[in-house]
Amino acid sequence: MTRLFLSLVAALLAANTVLADDIRTERVRFHKGASSATVEGRIRGYESVDYLLGAREGQLMNVSMATDNRSNYFNVIAPGKTNEAMFIGSISGNQFEGTLPASGDYKIRVYLMRNAARRDEAAKYRLEMIVN
Repeated sequence: MTRLFLSLVAALLAANTVLADDIRTERVRFHKGASSATVEGRIRGYESVDYLLGAREGQLMNVSMATDNRSNYFNVIAPGKTNEAMFIGSISGNQFEGTLPASGDYKIRVYLMRNAARRDEAAKYRLEMIVN
């Protein structure tokens, strides 16, 4: 019963964070021979950014974010999924590390929580992505 409750809470929180008016998509490319990339950006209000990162099943992914807004988080969405996050930053923080379950494009979705978005707050962030 507790596991079901936690799953429902996680799903509701994920749904609340991905209802963006404007989701911009950017492809992340590693420099030749590199296993990491860093991007810096800024979002305001209901804006979100999906960073697409190609990776293979079994690889280890590490994503971390530094931000100037406590309501700024990221989710990790597996290939083939639309809004079903395998990592929810607002629950787990701004650091993800895990073995990837499938090959394809992963979305690293950067967003502001709804309370901050309603106030039209802005956030500057630095997102580091490592895939080994």
